[in-house]
Amino acid sequence: MSADNAPEIVLSLEIDDPALADRLAALLGNVAGLRLAKPGEQAAATVVARDPRIMPEDIALTQRELDVLALMAEGASNKMIARRLGISVHTVKFHVGSLLDKLDATGRTDAVAHAARRGVIEL
Repeated sequence: MSADNAPEIVLSLEIDDPALADRLAALLGNVAGLRLAKPGEQAAATVVARDPRIMPEDIALTQRELDVLALMAEGASNKMIARRLGISVHTVKFHVGSLLDKLDATGRTDAVAHAARRGVIEL
């Protein structure tokens, strides 16, 4: 099948920034063989752009969790974190568990990586 006979590709946009969404829509609207989906229309593909620095509300971290996370990023053990923050090791374990749940992480390193990608901490 030649490019002239190729079926049209329907694309949808899910972009947080309205100005960026408008710019992309204008640029993509001029691409031959491509059409932006109408509201509610099924699309063959979706372009998604979210600000990675904004932590969704469902995983918002407390200040103490942020403190623990920062020390985890430095490689501190639970015992070291407890000493630095003046809390018990048991409380540190509680905060670490909460961080793993909220960040949907499989371990300490994964939690730090997720948080860094989201802009919650800088490495």
